[in-house]
Amino acid sequence: MSEPLLQAVNLQCERDGRMLFRDLSFAIAAGTLTRIEGPNGTGKTTLLRILASLNDSYSGQIMWRGQPRAWRREEFLRNLLYIGHRPGIKPLLTPLENLRALMAGRQQTEDETLRRALEGTGLGGFQDVPSGQLSAGQQRRVALARLLISEEPLWVLDEAFTAVDHTGVAAIEELLLQRARRGGAVVVTTHHDLQLPGMARITLGGVADDG
Repeated sequence: MSEPLLQAVNLQCERDGRMLFRDLSFAIAAGTLTRIEGPNGTGKTTLLRILASLNDSYSGQIMWRGQPRAWRREEFLRNLLYIGHRPGIKPLLTPLENLRALMAGRQQTEDETLRRALEGTGLGGFQDVPSGQLSAGQQRRVALARLLISEEPLWVLDEAFTAVDHTGVAAIEELLLQRARRGGAVVVTTHHDLQLPGMARITLGGVADDG
């Protein structure tokens, strides 16, 4: 069996005096889809932010390609695509300008490729409209357009289906499947009833709340 891309070893995280999870261990291999699930307040977003190196408030170890991630942090970040719960879209910029900014420093991408990606997420004709005039779902699609052009081997996606309509949901599901088939790894949280072939599940327990 090939070495995992990402491995969590005995993770433990506490928030506001309450244990979110402890002794949590798992491996994320290339070519796999993994859903993090559990009631609200059990730490799904927190776990994703830990995996994406955006939250250091935990104990345990994160390994990247068999070595402590801290030793290879820059390499890890170059190989990660993280899309958080909020789309991170600037309302004064157009979808094209936003996508250009999101891709800057990651990979060189021609504007025509960016336009095709926006068309692929249903934003044809909206590429040059200020993003503040778009609906929440359309703004989400701007962020998700990166899925059509990003080559990072590890995708970590928090609530990727939020504010996306039925047609968009089906398109995103197909993108995730294609990414795994091409050897990438996808880790996702969602309230959508996601049922993809071969998808692994990591279930977080604890007492549900609105946090």
